[in-house]
Order: sequence, then C-alpha cells, then structure tokens
Amino acid sequence: MDPARQASDEPTAARPHGVLDASTDAAAVVNAHGVVLGWTRGAETLLGHPASEVVGASAARLLAMPGDPARVAGVAERCRAGMGWSGLVPVRHRDGRPVDVDLRVSAAFRIGADECFLISGRAQRQTWTVGQSVLDGFLTRSPVGMAVVDLELRYVWLNDTLERFGGVPREQRLGRRLSELLPGLQAETIEGLMRKVLETGVPVTDYEYVGWSWADPHRQHAYSTSFFPLVDAGDCVTGVCYMVLDVTERWTARQLLAMVNEAGTRVGTTLDVMRTAQELADFAVPRFADFVIVDLLEPVLSTEEHGAWLTDAGPAPARPVMRRAGMKSVREGCPEAVARIGDRVDFLPPPHDADLLLHGDPVLVPVLDPSDDLWMTEQPERAASIREFGLHSLISVPMRARNTALGLTTFIRSLNPVSFQSDDVLLARELVARAALCVDNARRYTREHAAAVTLQRSLLPHALSGGTALEVASSYLPADPTDGVGGDWFDVIPLSGARVGLVVGDVVGHGITAAATMGRLRTAVQTLADMEMPPDELLAHLDDLVLRLSAEKTDDEAAHRTTATFLGATCLYAVYDPVTRRCTMARAGHPPPVVVSPDGQVSFPEPPAGPPLGLGGMAFEATEIELAENSLFGLYTDGLVEGADQDMERGMVRLGEVLARSDADLGGLCSSAVRQLVPEPHPDDIALLLARTRALGADRVVSWEVPVDPAAVADVRARATRQVEAWGLADLAMTTELIVSELVTNAIRYAASPIRLRLLRETRLTCEVADASSTAPRLRHARSTDEGGRGLFLVAQLSHRWGARYTAGGKIIWAEQEIP
Repeated sequence: MDPARQASDEPTAARPHGVLDASTDAAAVVNAHGVVLGWTRGAETLLGHPASEVVGASAARLLAMPGDPARVAGVAERCRAGMGWSGLVPVRHRDGRPVDVDLRVSAAFRIGADECFLISGRAQRQTWTVGQSVLDGFLTRSPVGMAVVDLELRYVWLNDTLERFGGVPREQRLGRRLSELLPGLQAETIEGLMRKVLETGVPVTDYEYVGWSWADPHRQHAYSTSFFPLVDAGDCVTGVCYMVLDVTERWTARQLLAMVNEAGTRVGTTLDVMRTAQELADFAVPRFADFVIVDLLEPVLSTEEHGAWLTDAGPAPARPVMRRAGMKSVREGCPEAVARIGDRVDFLPPPHDADLLLHGDPVLVPVLDPSDDLWMTEQPERAASIREFGLHSLISVPMRARNTALGLTTFIRSLNPVSFQSDDVLLARELVARAALCVDNARRYTREHAAAVTLQRSLLPHALSGGTALEVASSYLPADPTDGVGGDWFDVIPLSGARVGLVVGDVVGHGITAAATMGRLRTAVQTLADMEMPPDELLAHLDDLVLRLSAEKTDDEAAHRTTATFLGATCLYAVYDPVTRRCTMARAGHPPPVVVSPDGQVSFPEPPAGPPLGLGGMAFEATEIELAENSLFGLYTDGLVEGADQDMERGMVRLGEVLARSDADLGGLCSSAVRQLVPEPHPDDIALLLARTRALGADRVVSWEVPVDPAAVADVRARATRQVEAWGLADLAMTTELIVSELVTNAIRYAASPIRLRLLRETRLTCEVADASSTAPRLRHARSTDEGGRGLFLVAQLSHRWGARYTAGGKIIWAEQEIP
C-alpha cells in the first residue's frame, strides 16, 4: 500500500494537531428555529450524545446556562450579516456535568428552504498558572546560580546556588557589590561587563573565568557567566540579572588536553635520553607540580646492553638501580633533592616494591606523612626533606613504553597548597606516557647510533705510518648525530720498495649500512694494494666489487622482486715512491688532491675524474706527477670543501689557503684545517689525510746491471754483501747474499734482459731484481728427491715478506728483511 495513502487513512485523533487545526472539532448544523439538523462524530465525542438523540431535537436543551433570547437574536443577526460569532459557552455533557466549549457560529447559509448555521466547538484547555511556590523553588533551587543587581551593581536578590558558589552568606551580599565581597573572582572584569549590559542593553553570554571562592579556598573553580538587562513595563532598564554555572570539570578537561598537547611539542625535542628526561621535569614545573624528579633504570642509559627490562621477562630485582636523569623545582637549585643528576638512586614510594616499575599503576599519596614508619625506616633522608620543605602530596608514575620498563617519574607539591587528586593522576599518567615514548625512541636511537659509530671507528685505521717516505697525519669528523654516521674512510698502506699507498673514499648514504660498506671497501683496497696493482687497475677491481655488492638481494627483496638499492662510492688512490719522488694516482668521481709545494704554492692536480664506483662499463686512468721533497700532499672528502654554500671550488680555494700556512706540526695543521673549514656540525662525515713527502737519498739506494751470465751471480752477490756491511748491517750479510743469489739466478735462467739488482735501506732492507719478463715466479714445495725448486722457498723463509709487482717494462721480484 502507498505509505502516503496509508498515513491519510489513519484516524485523525491519533495525530498531533496545531492551534488552527479544526479537523477534530465538534460540529453541528442548526436551523433558524434551533432544531439540530446534523451531528458529527466529534460532537458525540465531546458531549457524549449520539446523533440519534440529538438530530431533530432542540439545541437549547444542550446548554448548561439559562436561556437568553436577546443574546441568541443578536448572534443570529450577526451571522446573517455574514460575519460569524465566537465565544465561550457552557454546555451540558450527557452525564450531566458542564463543559466549557469554545463555540464558533458560521455565517448563515441555506439548505433547501431552511436558513441554517454551522456551529463548531472544542473543549476549553486550562492554562497552567505558575504558583508563587513553584516560582520560588525554581529560583532558589536551580543548579544555576542567579542574582539581580541594581543600577549601581549592588545585590538586590540572589538564589541559594549562587550563595553556595561564592561562600558568602546572602545577608552579607545584599546591598553590596561583587568587588567588595569576592575580589579574587575577577570582580572588576565582571562588573565591567555588567556596566556594558546596562549601557547597551545587549546581553553577554558564556563568559568564562577562573578564580578562588570562600566556598572552596584550596581549589580553583571555573565559571561560565551570562548577563542580561531587566526591563520594566515602561521599557526602562532597572538592573541586571546574571546567571553563573560551575564549569570546573569542563575547564579542567580542556586545560589537561591543552597541557598534554603542549607537552607533545616541548618534551622529546632531541634524541637524547637525559635531555628528554629533563624536558619532562622542566615542563611539569610549575604547571603541575612544585618538584619533579625523573629516575631512569641504568640499562636505559647504557649503549652496550639491551637498554631496559622487558615487562614480560619475569620479576624485577628487589632494589632496581636507577640514575637521576632529570629534576626541576620551583626552588632554586632543587634543595629538596637528596640526589643530583647522574647519581645512582633506588627511590620507590613506600610501600611498593620494584614490581611497580613493571606492572604497577601510578601511586597517589594525597597527604605525605614523613612520620610514617616506612618513610622513617626505609628512606630517612627523604623523610627529613619532606619535613624541611613541606612536601605534602605525591604522585609516582612508572615510565613504560613498548612493553619496556624505563624508570619512574615523581611529581610533588609543596608551595602549592592543593593536594593531588585522582584527576591529577590521569594527567600525570598521560604526561609520563608521552615522555616515555620519547625516552624509548632516544634510547633506541642512541644505542643504534653508538653501534654505528663504534663499527665505523673500528673499521678506520687506528695508527698511520708513512715509513721513511711520508710523514702523515689525519683528521676525521663524524657527521652530526641527527644525520647518522657516514661512510668516509682513509688509509695509508705500506708497499714494497719503500713506496706508500694513500687512499681516501666516501660511501653514499648514512648509518650502519654505509659504515659496513666502508669497511668492506677499505679491506678490498688493502688487499688489492698488497697485490701491487697500479692505481687505475685497483679502482677497476674495486668498481667490480661495488657492482657485486649493489646486485646483492635480501630474501625479502627477492620475494618482492625488487632490486637492491644502488650502492655508490667515490675513491682516490695514490702511490708515492720516495726514490723517484713520483706520485701515481687515479680517482673514481672523487675531488682531486691538493699539493702545497715547499715554497707555499698551492695546486690541485686533476687526474681524469673517472666515474663513481658502482656504475661500471667505464675505464679509469692514472696520472703521474713529481713531488718536491717536503711537499704537502692532501686527500679529503667532499664534506670538507662543500661548506654551507655548496660551492666546492670556493671550498677548495679555502682549503689551499689554510694548508699554505707553514706549520711544523702536521697533526696540528690537519686538525686546525678541519676546525676552520667546518666550524659547526655538518650533515656529512669529513676526512682529511695529509702527507709531507720525503726523498730516499742516494746513500740509501744502490743498483747494478746484471749480465745474462750465470758467472755474474758471484760478482753481484759479493757487491751486495759489501754494500750491506757498509750500511752497518753485517748481521744481514749472509741472508742478503742468499736472497740475492736466488733471485738473480732465477732471473738469469727464466727471465729476459735487461736485469737489474737494487738494494734499498729504509725501515727495512729491500732487495729488488727487475727483468723484462712479465711471467711471475711461483713458490714451490719441492720433494726430497727433487734437485731444484727450493729457491723461492728459501727466500720466503729468510725474508720478512716477499712478492712481485709488474712495471711497464716487465716485473720486479722483491724481498724485505727486518733491520735488527
């Protein structure tokens, strides 16, 4: 069925009706002789008479009042004139009782030959009249405080609620002004609002203020007040009525929410555990407490252990060891404290044990009693402090985050006379919960950062030595902790023939991954350098290694079919020969070295830049330069010269100017250069490696051409023995004779001319045999029946180390001996 039609078919009596709705009115049709011609169901409902009893009879018998022919005639004339009539007429119900009916008579109309009138009516509804007792009860017992003041703002009337709010008896209020009675309730401002209402006639609604009252002198209350003018019959303002509502709970909730939100911006601004604890104490004093202490478990402050107790790891120790991490007092210097920042503490509010830190709820002590036996016996120093400084109320909140116990925060009041209430516990819990997350974040970051820094420093060289070829110094400046450790590294690698390898590199990115990658690259460079590879070939092999590292995938990455993140690095590798004073270098996307000549001239020799490591497919080229003795040769990473303006060329000029200043102390020059160029924390690591060149004099190097004749071995051996003895190394004469004999003999038998023998005396005694062959000898372990194959084995046993390196014209076999 159509809902609209269904609704229209419902009984009309079941619906509410407006004032002008006549659908349920009683109605009757009466002719000019007073005979009822029609009777509706509404008339039957109103008077109880069915239509069968009324239709055809006189309507006069339905009246509950004496007949008044003159009045009836007057009404009839009015209706014949087309105006109708209405009035209150008492009629009689079927049960005999009178009913006051609001009767309306329509204008006259005709039905056939009869003149008729339509009469309708409804029962008169009684209007509720407010009795004086009801009005008095409403005014005096209303939960809203109300008062009336005259034009001079003096009280003329107030209800019981307002008397209770202010705590001043009604008799003392009447005839006096608010500012004379309650000056602490912003009386001046309130009276100013009343004057404004008197002057403008415009009401003021919902003005909120906070103050103290005599009704509750130890607690602030918040009130919402509205004012409106009182106007007499002549439209003149005679006074002001104001209403007051206590909105302390609403105001407190809003204040707590605002305080918690503000704490989110004030606590945890750094990733430092101690600083975060202090920020919590600083924020809560004096907003919430007069004295706040934050004690953290010792593992939380450690970078070596797990950092905290896990709450599901079992019971806590009976006396947990904590350290004071933060405290603040309204009194200068926190004289209430019995421990200072960093001191070990074991404070737990009696009578709770260490389980409070793991599973306990906040502890509320509304009234501190220092004479309590628990305080006196367990913590006498704190009991004395409570008495001395009037500490009277306490809340202790366990600090936990992510299922981890971190410590305990205690809020204490002394100067503030109001004791902590249960509502304050909610705020304290929320403040500590937010701070605990910040402390846990700082703890995790500190531990991870310390691990990364430790890893990085363990992978960097702890001591550098350039031997007799170079005087070296280095300076390393880690990145700003907020950016994480980087992947800068440097190294000095001793090579054969008194040569030294210098390397500096920079891995893209920050964190443990960058530090670990740096360690792998540094190890690879040391290995490749030990294989006597020239700089360009070394970088080519290093590039292949970076490509392999970049192609590695974790199981998770393989499952998601994603490629590993590109791993890039830059590097510069140089080899300095103190005999020839030649320096060979190659670089892979790294800034060029800086050279300062003995006379102070600065230059930046630029070998071909080459691609950064990890791109692959492109070659590296080496460049050779000659360095005068006492030249300064510097390698650095881009963080040193980029500066705040990110202009590397300008930074390189500044670096040259700093290094050009003469300084006998190479280490001091290195450190001061870094401090001057990077005076503030930098988002990238910085490495600077300085080397002052030395030359190996002719008195320390001798060489002989060797004929391709086995008979020449004895002569060369004798020359070498005499030279070693001339150097004062007679103890090495015999071993040198054997080494020279074996190396020269092998060269004559298996290599090509020209053959040359060279002896070098520096920190070690080096014997080198050069030939034109590119085939390197191989160490063999001859059997007892073999007649040969023991030459290199003897060389390896007699020397400190030995090896081979290739040159443009062939190779060099060398062996070093330790000088006693």
